[in-house]
Amino acid sequence: MGRPGSRLVSSGSIRWSWVKLLSGMVGKGLLPCFTFSRQQNVIYLLLEVIISSWLLFHSQGIIERDETPMEKEIARLHRVDFEFSDIFYFCRKGFEAIVEDEVTQRFSSEELVSWNLLTRTNVNFHYISLRLSVVWGIGVIVRYCFLLPLRFTLAAIGITSMIVGTTMVGQLPNSSVKNYLSEVVHLTCSRILVRALSGTIHYHNKENKPQKGGICVANHTSPIDAIILTNDGCYAMVGQVHGGLMGVIQRAAVKACPHVWFERSEMKDRLLVTKRLREHVADKSKLPILIFPEGTCINNTSVMMFKKGSFEIGGTIYPVAIKYDPQFGDAFWNSSKYNIVSYLLRIMTSWAIVCNVWYMPPMVRKEGEDAVQFANRVRSAIARQGGLTELPWDGGLKRAKVKDTFKEEQQKNYSKMLVRNGSVGSLSTGTESD
Repeated sequence: MGRPGSRLVSSGSIRWSWVKLLSGMVGKGLLPCFTFSRQQNVIYLLLEVIISSWLLFHSQGIIERDETPMEKEIARLHRVDFEFSDIFYFCRKGFEAIVEDEVTQRFSSEELVSWNLLTRTNVNFHYISLRLSVVWGIGVIVRYCFLLPLRFTLAAIGITSMIVGTTMVGQLPNSSVKNYLSEVVHLTCSRILVRALSGTIHYHNKENKPQKGGICVANHTSPIDAIILTNDGCYAMVGQVHGGLMGVIQRAAVKACPHVWFERSEMKDRLLVTKRLREHVADKSKLPILIFPEGTCINNTSVMMFKKGSFEIGGTIYPVAIKYDPQFGDAFWNSSKYNIVSYLLRIMTSWAIVCNVWYMPPMVRKEGEDAVQFANRVRSAIARQGGLTELPWDGGLKRAKVKDTFKEEQQKNYSKMLVRNGSVGSLSTGTESD
């Protein structure tokens, strides 16, 4: 019997260990103690594929992976001629990718160490006792019958105030009075909305808060990232055009503040964004621009590739790291699965939204550093500060397939390592010349 709320980790880990053991024994020649023909090697390869597939698809729980880099794995191959066992490393990595790769899992809710008594997060937890079920039932009553009505009321007040307030302020001529009233409306409504989410936010290093004329860049988990940050200061935002309720809020907010909403598929919109950013940075009296350079929401575990556009225009970059506590509620928005209203309902039926925000020292582009290198340096700093995994992949893979150039690059790396380690024997010279 497992303890209440425990995971079924052991069975999957043990089975996967057997897969790796079998692969290693066959690959190193330890399983057969004498020489086999190529036809027999093919039979062993097929047997391993069948056994590995069965073990993987009948296992449960989290798979413990060997994170050994490809170079170290291939370096172990010191044979004169190529053998079928040389491809076992890629067979194993292929099965791992089928079960759970490191990219697509970033576009779904992160896994919890222990159950937080929310029905939507109990998929990996079993053996829930009667006592725990009673506690869960009480939690449902509290969240849906008491917290949800109060939160819904506050959210309605905040959203209505935002739409009405920004629309009214937008009718005023451009002046310092309009800018002041716009800041008051944004701050007030953002703080109402944070309370509608039972938000508990810890801001660190406030001396590094973004200044006017600068660009604030942050990792992106949810649409409420903007509310979390505007709860502590005002920003001019740059982002993707949305429809529905989010679109209504965007169209109202842009009347009072110079936000920039664009359609990523429209080249003319992208050129307009670049032009507006350059003009904004040149005016040191304007609000700092808030940009999420990942371009999509990631599930609070990683930071993916930053688009280079916001790092090409110059100016001072103010990095900000945002990290949510998943034990109280999952802030990640899977936009391909939930619309904004469904997402807000899930958020408002969680226990609370608890997060930490770190303002980091400003960064400028170094001499001889291109936009991509600068973006990667900023991304690395945010990942270290927030305790997030840094991934080089484009967040656009959330809705698009992997480019053929990426696949070809991996194939070239593999062939180069085989040549370097002598695994292709007499063919190495011909391969190098090619």
